[in-house]
Amino acid sequence: MKKEERQKVILEYLSKEHRVTLMELSEYLNVSEDTIRRDVKELSDQGLLKAVRGGAVAPSPIPLHYRNREKHDLENKKIIAEKAISYLKDGQVVFIDGGTTSLALVASFPYDLKITVITNSFPVAALIEDLPNIELIFAGGKMCKTSFTTASIETIDFFRNFRADVCILGICSIHHERGVTGIIHDDSQVKKNMIQNSNFIIALSSIEKVGTAEAYFVCPIKDINILVTNISPEDEALKPYKSAGVIIV
Repeated sequence: MKKEERQKVILEYLSKEHRVTLMELSEYLNVSEDTIRRDVKELSDQGLLKAVRGGAVAPSPIPLHYRNREKHDLENKKIIAEKAISYLKDGQVVFIDGGTTSLALVASFPYDLKITVITNSFPVAALIEDLPNIELIFAGGKMCKTSFTTASIETIDFFRNFRADVCILGICSIHHERGVTGIIHDDSQVKKNMIQNSNFIIALSSIEKVGTAEAYFVCPIKDINILVTNISPEDEALKPYKSAGVIIV
């Protein structure tokens, strides 16, 4: 089998399984692990998968630009929002990032909820404008037009001035070994700082993002307190996260 054909098979295999080991691919394609390792490296360099120790994982399937993400997978975002809303209580100070699943949570806020929201998301800020009992503090800085957020050193410095009770974290990619990762560097750095300055982390992720990885590291799995998904907490795909000590909802 030619290299191009072999690499096509690797990508097809990974699209179904989300994670694969070098040994599995070696046996599946009947070639050496060294050959597979070189193929995986080439595909990783092209951004078509993410090489991890002993194998590879799929990249996140979600669209990059906010305008494309806001209409993506709406029903599952509603399911996640309904599960997550019970963790917000009156009097809390809450960081909310620029994820579209985080926005779905804000859209489900009860009219009488009394919290302080600190966010760098323009769409989140726009929704909160209509909620009279929520105090809004907006993190300034340079706008990232891909995510409709502020994401710069000024934004990071701003979040350092607060200690939130809860951080609502929209997930781009989450993997039990690679941790939480993101596609956009500056946005990932802001998320990292929000986590560092929060007492409790609630990560929102549809199952399609679980087991995937991107280039920019946000935090290890151990930093997440609760992972809210659109499927049953007993699903086999979530077992590694339970084993890591994360509460699955």
